[in-house]
Amino acid sequence: MEHNHQGHRRRLKERFRQTGFEGFEKHEMLELLLFYSIPQKDTNSLAHSLLKQFGSLSGVFDASYEDLLKAQGISDNSATLIKMIPQLAGAYLGDRNDPGLILDSVEKAGAFLLSKYIGVTNERVYLLCLDNKRKLLNCVLVSEGSLSRVNFHPRQILQQALQCSASTIILGHNHPYGTALPSDTDILMTRQLFEMAQVLEITLRDHIIVAGDDFVSLAQSGFLHFG
Repeated sequence: MEHNHQGHRRRLKERFRQTGFEGFEKHEMLELLLFYSIPQKDTNSLAHSLLKQFGSLSGVFDASYEDLLKAQGISDNSATLIKMIPQLAGAYLGDRNDPGLILDSVEKAGAFLLSKYIGVTNERVYLLCLDNKRKLLNCVLVSEGSLSRVNFHPRQILQQALQCSASTIILGHNHPYGTALPSDTDILMTRQLFEMAQVLEITLRDHIIVAGDDFVSLAQSGFLHFG
């Protein structure tokens, strides 16, 4: 029995080495991942159980650490490993977009910001600092809040922009459990930031709101008119 169990693990690992996840079922992907936090026990039934409990593979990765720990068979090591995956994916994509990237379109800026919010379940505000050729100088996490609220002031953003010697900035934030449409507060704050930035001869080019795999540009959508 033990020999068959170890043989199954070797075969699943070899499949991945040969073809990546092509042809894998969702439970097999999760089963393979759990090999590295549960070295001796069968992880197939646990993978099926997690998918049933959280509804999908993405549901498993988006579940909170606390909810994962409540699942039968999930230890601290397994919950931590599962929560690492979306964060690593975001870090990987962000690392490929090193400073020096040209963000000269809404599509490029939106795609860059989407990578920053992979696996993020609370509100965060990012500032993209650009030079006059739209080259990325820095991406700064300005503020981090709760599931549905984040507090920050335009002054914080402009201080960061000045430190980067940015001539142009793009603001990004997320609605983790809502739509990408801006609230009245979002629009008011953006208008205040735009006006304050003008005094410092800094151009607020856009404010992009992310929700899941969708984003809305306030500039492109006509919610505000930017310089």
